[in-house]
Amino acid sequence: MKVTKLVSSCDLKDCPTIYVTDRGTPLVQGEKATDHGLDIPARETIAEIPEQLILDLVRKGLRGV
Repeated sequence: MKVTKLVSSCDLKDCPTIYVTDRGTPLVQGEKATDHGLDIPARETIAEIPEQLILDLVRKGLRGV
């Protein structure tokens, strides 16, 4: 799978980031949320990302790499 960075909150590797795969699906990097109270499968996780990162992505466009 090829992954391309779309937007990030900084230039480091440990910041919330949104990527897109060569299949056109988004990947999200963020803090793992552990106190959400949701019942999700063990193979999945929930990541928290800043609202501003989503707004930046909308301004840039999903394919605006």
